[in-house]
Amino acid sequence: MLISDFDYELPDELIAQHPLARRDASRMLVVERGRGRWRDAFFSEFPSELRAGDALVVNNTRVFPARLAGRRVPTGGRVELLLVRRREDLGAHTWEALARPARRLDAGALVTFGDGRLRAEVLSLTDDGAGRVVRFDSDGDFDALVEEFGQMPLPPYIKREGCDLAARAEDRERYQTVYAASRGAIAAPTAGLHFTPRVLESLRARGVRVAEVTLHVGYGTFAPVRAEDLAEHRVAPEFFEIGEEAAGEINDARGRGGRVVAVGTTTVRALESCVDEAGRARARRGETGLTITPGHEFRAVDALLTNFHLPRSSLLVLVSAFAGRELVLSAYRHAVASRYRFYSYGDCMLIV
Repeated sequence: MLISDFDYELPDELIAQHPLARRDASRMLVVERGRGRWRDAFFSEFPSELRAGDALVVNNTRVFPARLAGRRVPTGGRVELLLVRRREDLGAHTWEALARPARRLDAGALVTFGDGRLRAEVLSLTDDGAGRVVRFDSDGDFDALVEEFGQMPLPPYIKREGCDLAARAEDRERYQTVYAASRGAIAAPTAGLHFTPRVLESLRARGVRVAEVTLHVGYGTFAPVRAEDLAEHRVAPEFFEIGEEAAGEINDARGRGGRVVAVGTTTVRALESCVDEAGRARARRGETGLTITPGHEFRAVDALLTNFHLPRSSLLVLVSAFAGRELVLSAYRHAVASRYRFYSYGDCMLIV
């Protein structure tokens, strides 16, 4: 199939620029695959869509402030680095990063951040030539200094004029799920942004089991699809981990006739990467480059909660593989006509 088959028109004003005042106040489009139809709802109704014995699986990755603004040495020119992949195999505190501006940021270039306690040297270009391999040194704990000097890596479609410190502080809390625990993502698993402790308590009270897995959302998740033929596209590997407890919860729910409900496409990729031929989840830790396109046989996931994704993206392709391209694109057109809010801080879709 062609990536151009996964396109739709979206007015810019429907791209959410800020989160709602309440996480669980989002709208929710419920798509019924078996009946080929959808209905409008609100995320506050999400617990009523699940039943006792279901397993809700969430991605507990935690976003760190991976966007670093610095100055070149000795010119003082402004440089921004987005840390995308840790490369400890090349030495301590070595990362692959996207640079802006990348021009003249060649091997040997030096950058300093904040008050100078964090510094970086460019070692080389990445294998694909799109980024830089950078080694950091610091006066003090490296991760603590990244937390101090870094900014949350909001997607480029969130455009705010004169963004002040209050807005950035809001993002540090709201561009993070309430169950985030395992530090390592450079983008939020956005389907999880709608949950509150009260919603989770309501789900557990209904007899829904909540299991946590980890997939550190990296550049692979949101990288643009550059190949026209989907057979030529591959998602870059990302770290994931599914523990024995989570695998047991998932298998027990499935064995008792419950559904496995994945929160987000990253959770889908983690689950589909750990399931065996019989459909049983296995504890695993490592990297997955699983690229899900139409024709994929889903063995681990029965239902999916997801946000609305960019046209021509690997995420929209995954959702279409799960629910059917025509149904998904028709539902997207309905969401546009009904003025749903799109992308990271936007509304959500439940596919059952």
